[in-house]
Amino acid sequence: MSSDGARVALRATRQRTAVRAALADGDQFRSAQELHAALRERGAGVGLTTVYRTLAAFAETGEVDAITREDGETVYRRCAESGHHHHLVCRECGRTAEVAGPAVERWADRVAAEHGYTEVAHTLEIFGRCPNCT
Repeated sequence: MSSDGARVALRATRQRTAVRAALADGDQFRSAQELHAALRERGAGVGLTTVYRTLAAFAETGEVDAITREDGETVYRRCAESGHHHHLVCRECGRTAEVAGPAVERWADRVAAEHGYTEVAHTLEIFGRCPNCT
């Protein structure tokens, strides 16, 4: 993402196009291994290392969101929200809701200012059980 928050476009390659298509197939967060398996099922010749690199590039440019699950694994998905937001994730089925957190934003800014920090960034994911899994 650029300094003004706009997404930076990556050069189109066959591999990036294939990973984008695999990401478009669902709205749940998925691991690089899960996306790689989906690509193999489609017959796309994209290696696992390339999937990891592509996902990292997409996360860097803001094309996908990356979160770290409770088990420590990083998972990815294309999000409907283009601005800063947070996720409420079901630990049973993976269902995800995108949520704004203005109180969190104010708190993070206040804490940073109290300690003299600038150019602050943060991540927040909330894990629980969705209504369907409860």
